[in-house]
Amino acid sequence: MFENRRNRTKVGIALSVLELIFYATVRDIRKAHGNAIIGLLKSIIQNLILVVVFYFMFSVLGLRGSAVRGDFILYLLSGIFLFLTHNQAVGAILSAEGPTSPMMKHAPMNTIVSITSSALATLYIQVLSLGVILLMYDVLVSPLEIYMPVAAFGMFVMAWMSGCAIGLIFLALRPWMPTVVGIVSTLYRRANMITSGKMFLANNLPGHLIAIFAWNPLFHTIDQARGFTFINYNPHYSSAMYPVYFTLACVVLGLMGEFFTRQRVSASWSAGR
Repeated sequence: MFENRRNRTKVGIALSVLELIFYATVRDIRKAHGNAIIGLLKSIIQNLILVVVFYFMFSVLGLRGSAVRGDFILYLLSGIFLFLTHNQAVGAILSAEGPTSPMMKHAPMNTIVSITSSALATLYIQVLSLGVILLMYDVLVSPLEIYMPVAAFGMFVMAWMSGCAIGLIFLALRPWMPTVVGIVSTLYRRANMITSGKMFLANNLPGHLIAIFAWNPLFHTIDQARGFTFINYNPHYSSAMYPVYFTLACVVLGLMGEFFTRQRVSASWSAGR
């Protein structure tokens, strides 16, 4: 009877949730390092190291001839950044704070905010890293020529979204079988080194091998991104809509599983993390 009640509109509630997501996202970004600039530089250096490793690997093994005609560095970036963004999104959602986290004891906080902030933090860091690397390459090395930059960036975002959707499935299953989910999620991210198709062109694959890669949404996003990046590459074995349908299905199943799991929350689950 002594509770102070306030009449809040739907717009006010929505704005307060967005504000909470913003602060939770900033908190997630600063988890790796308290200094935002150093955290960004760390991400850029990690991405650059992977690009350099693959550049020398392709050069030593003589695989540059199998790449699409055009800027070879842009070919590497179109595969590596989508691969990293997808895998990091899976890991970020999987490690998002669940219903037993101490943060959930604060009234406005909930698991949806935690999941959303983890996803946005990953996207923010990867977009900034990609922008900085592309700008440095354009200014210091060679002018960039991207055939359809908006569509190519759309595939980048789709790689992130599909990673979040798969991570949501793992997150819903984690309290029930934490060890199994940890092993399966690790195997999935390691398998993406091959099944994502970032090291080769899908058009160069023999027909009988397509089924090995076609199940993976990342394979489709990378191949379609290269089609939008290079004017002389036309993807034949991938679809721009498959990752969309795959992501929507995983999001629905993941949210249903997360809701089911949250209704049966137990404090002992935190020991399985």
